[in-house]
Amino acid sequence: MPYARHVLCLPLAALSLLATTHTTTTAAGDGGWSIAPATGGADGRPYIYAEGAPGTVLEDAVSVLNPGGKPVTVRLSGADADNTRDGRFTVRAKPADTGAWIAFARTTGGHRTAVRTLSLTVPARTRADVPFTVTVPAGAAPGDHPGAIVAGVGTRSTAVRVRLRVAGAALSALTVEHVAVRGGRISYELVNRGTTVLTPRLAVRADGLFGRALDRAPRTLPLELLPGRRVRLTEPWPHRPALDAVEVRLTVTAAGGAHGSGSASAWFVPWGTVAGTAAGLLAAVGAAVVVRRRRRRPPDRDPDADDRPGRDVELTGAVK
Repeated sequence: MPYARHVLCLPLAALSLLATTHTTTTAAGDGGWSIAPATGGADGRPYIYAEGAPGTVLEDAVSVLNPGGKPVTVRLSGADADNTRDGRFTVRAKPADTGAWIAFARTTGGHRTAVRTLSLTVPARTRADVPFTVTVPAGAAPGDHPGAIVAGVGTRSTAVRVRLRVAGAALSALTVEHVAVRGGRISYELVNRGTTVLTPRLAVRADGLFGRALDRAPRTLPLELLPGRRVRLTEPWPHRPALDAVEVRLTVTAAGGAHGSGSASAWFVPWGTVAGTAAGLLAAVGAAVVVRRRRRRPPDRDPDADDRPGRDVELTGAVK
């Protein structure tokens, strides 16, 4: 389908951008409109990556595509990226970091101004390329500052990730906390203690009284753990020992030398078997007590035996 193309211009500024070779388009409802990083060639980008020193102004663009037959008005704004409690990607309602550094260009009466929120009407069957800038403050801390550009139509919204790295010494560090074994699952928390976005790799091992009970090779977890965030995750363990006492150890690593581990102890007892055995023992003990008491009881007496209290007897005849 042919599309018209609209380009909103911004003055060029200092720019340092790295492109990848994967195609990603984030779509929503309302006629199938979508938003994605503006393409710089044949291949699209899954997200926007920018890197610069404090005080730098970086520039890139997003594309809003409207394949429908009616115009669509889209609201664009910057946001800080975040993790949900279980590690999914989300954005914060009030930007205080990268989201607050993002600005769009708005032209009114021939004058162009930078705005934090832009309302854009995209005609039918049209792609609009929208430039934006990221102004890195002079005092920005080195490391990753994940953000997003959020597009909304009505009550629906979607986002394009913005991976901003501020130049300088970065730290990769994480910890594994609150490990517990409950109901066939191993729960734990991961905390990013550094300044870089981490993609953790997890290995799980459990040693018991009767040998190795669990041994899972390292695998990459399907999440991106943002700096300073804490997520709670679970690991299934459906084939647990029937009877054992084990020490479960989780080891997590990530790029940049990040390494953390945590452990927990767990007891596995077949309570159903124990309860049945205990009930049988109690029944046997109870029966033995009843039999013993019956053996100790005196024999029943004849109700007609003359061992009841004496009666008055009337004597007859003279008493001499």
